[in-house]
Amino acid sequence: MMPTTQELVQEIEKLSPAERVKIIDIVIRDIIKPDAEIEMVWVREAAASWNAFERGEVEAVPYESVMAKYREKR
Repeated sequence: MMPTTQELVQEIEKLSPAERVKIIDIVIRDIIKPDAEIEMVWVREAAASWNAFERGEVEAVPYESVMAKYREKR
């Protein structure tokens, strides 16, 4: 017999946040199939950004600075 939605939720609540994120990712990817072309665009963009960072063309911004900026806008 398949577990009920409530039983699944109860089991998921026992997991760590990281494990919960993995489950969310799996479920979303099962429902919304990624577009291969869009995925490749993101891969190229991420690689280009990383390479620019490594060459010293862009400067890293600390997480705390970014978050402080957005907290001020609330």
